[in-house]
Amino acid sequence: MFCLQSMKAGDNTITKEGDIIIINTTELGKDIEGYNGPTPMKVYIKKNKVEKIEFLKSMESPKYYAQVKKALIDKWNGLKVKEARSKQVDAVTGATYSSEAVIQNVQLALDYYQNNK
Repeated sequence: MFCLQSMKAGDNTITKEGDIIIINTTELGKDIEGYNGPTPMKVYIKKNKVEKIEFLKSMESPKYYAQVKKALIDKWNGLKVKEARSKQVDAVTGATYSSEAVIQNVQLALDYYQNNK
Protein backbone atom coordinates (compact mmCIF):
# COMPACT_ATOMS: atom_id res chain seq x y z
CA MET A 1 0.00 0.00 0.00
CA PHE A 2 1.31 3.43 -0.96
CA CYS A 3 0.75 6.23 1.52
CA LEU A 4 2.00 9.75 1.08
CA GLN A 5 1.29 12.31 3.74
CA SER A 6 2.60 15.69 4.67
CA MET A 7 4.22 15.97 8.08
CA LYS A 8 2.82 19.49 8.48
CA ALA A 9 -0.44 20.87 7.17
CA GLY A 10 0.06 22.67 3.85
CA ASP A 11 3.76 21.80 3.72
CA ASN A 12 5.14 19.74 0.81
CA THR A 13 8.73 20.19 1.94
CA ILE A 14 8.64 17.20 4.28
CA THR A 15 6.43 14.19 3.52
CA LYS A 16 6.28 10.58 4.56
CA GLU A 17 5.86 7.39 2.53
CA GLY A 18 5.52 4.50 4.96
CA ASP A 19 8.60 4.71 7.17
CA ILE A 20 10.58 6.92 4.77
CA ILE A 21 10.69 10.68 5.28
CA ILE A 22 11.23 12.72 2.12
CA ILE A 23 12.60 16.25 2.07
CA ASN A 24 11.86 18.15 -1.15
CA THR A 25 14.01 21.23 -1.73
CA THR A 26 11.91 22.70 -4.57
CA GLU A 27 10.64 25.55 -2.38
CA LEU A 28 13.15 25.23 0.42
CA GLY A 29 16.15 25.70 -1.89
CA LYS A 30 14.56 27.83 -4.60
CA ASP A 31 17.35 30.41 -4.21
CA ILE A 32 20.14 27.84 -4.56
CA GLU A 33 21.14 27.97 -8.20
CA GLY A 34 23.38 25.89 -10.37
CA TYR A 35 24.66 27.17 -13.69
CA ASN A 36 21.21 27.55 -15.27
CA GLY A 37 18.93 27.95 -12.26
CA PRO A 38 17.60 26.02 -9.26
CA THR A 39 18.57 22.36 -8.78
CA PRO A 40 15.78 20.86 -6.66
CA MET A 41 16.30 17.53 -4.95
CA LYS A 42 14.47 14.97 -2.88
CA VAL A 43 16.35 13.38 -0.01
CA TYR A 44 14.91 10.11 1.31
CA ILE A 45 15.60 9.29 4.96
CA LYS A 46 14.76 6.06 6.77
CA LYS A 47 15.56 5.40 10.43
CA ASN A 48 17.75 8.53 10.53
CA LYS A 49 19.88 7.36 7.57
CA VAL A 50 19.99 8.72 4.03
CA GLU A 51 18.39 6.14 1.74
CA LYS A 52 18.82 7.95 -1.55
CA ILE A 53 19.00 11.29 -3.33
CA GLU A 54 16.70 12.07 -6.23
CA PHE A 55 17.46 14.80 -8.76
CA LEU A 56 14.30 16.66 -9.78
CA LYS A 57 13.74 18.47 -13.06
CA SER A 58 16.03 21.46 -13.58
CA MET A 59 17.25 23.71 -16.36
CA GLU A 60 20.83 22.46 -16.08
CA SER A 61 22.58 21.26 -19.23
CA PRO A 62 21.82 17.52 -19.54
CA LYS A 63 25.45 16.69 -20.42
CA TYR A 64 26.92 18.44 -17.37
CA TYR A 65 24.11 17.48 -15.02
CA ALA A 66 24.64 13.82 -15.96
CA GLN A 67 28.24 14.18 -14.75
CA VAL A 68 27.02 15.70 -11.50
CA LYS A 69 24.46 12.93 -10.98
CA LYS A 70 27.00 10.21 -11.66
CA ALA A 71 29.55 11.73 -9.28
CA LEU A 72 27.23 12.74 -6.43
CA ILE A 73 24.12 10.53 -6.41
CA ASP A 74 25.51 7.99 -3.93
CA LYS A 75 27.77 10.22 -1.79
CA TRP A 76 25.38 10.37 1.18
CA ASN A 77 23.62 7.01 0.89
CA GLY A 78 23.71 4.87 4.03
CA LEU A 79 25.07 7.64 6.23
CA LYS A 80 23.34 8.70 9.41
CA VAL A 81 21.93 12.20 9.02
CA LYS A 82 24.48 13.64 11.44
CA GLU A 83 27.36 12.10 9.43
CA ALA A 84 25.84 13.16 6.12
CA ARG A 85 25.43 16.75 7.35
CA SER A 86 29.14 16.99 8.13
CA LYS A 87 30.42 15.07 5.08
CA GLN A 88 32.73 17.12 2.87
CA VAL A 89 31.85 16.50 -0.78
CA ASP A 90 33.90 17.96 -3.60
CA ALA A 91 32.34 19.71 -6.59
CA VAL A 92 32.62 18.07 -9.98
CA THR A 93 35.28 19.63 -12.21
CA GLY A 94 33.66 21.17 -15.28
CA ALA A 95 30.26 21.36 -13.58
CA THR A 96 31.20 23.32 -10.48
CA TYR A 97 28.13 25.56 -10.18
CA SER A 98 25.70 22.69 -10.68
CA SER A 99 27.46 20.34 -8.31
CA GLU A 100 27.85 23.00 -5.61
CA ALA A 101 24.11 23.70 -5.88
CA VAL A 102 23.33 20.00 -5.48
CA ILE A 103 25.61 19.77 -2.44
CA GLN A 104 23.95 22.84 -0.90
CA ASN A 105 20.47 21.42 -1.56
CA VAL A 106 21.35 18.12 0.10
CA GLN A 107 22.78 19.95 3.11
CA LEU A 108 19.69 22.15 3.28
CA ALA A 109 17.43 19.08 3.17
CA LEU A 110 19.41 17.35 5.93
CA ASP A 111 19.32 20.47 8.10
CA TYR A 112 15.58 20.82 7.50
CA TYR A 113 15.05 17.17 8.47
CA GLN A 114 17.13 17.57 11.62
CA ASN A 115 15.13 20.63 12.68
CA ASN A 116 11.66 19.34 11.73
CA LYS A 117 11.60 15.57 12.23
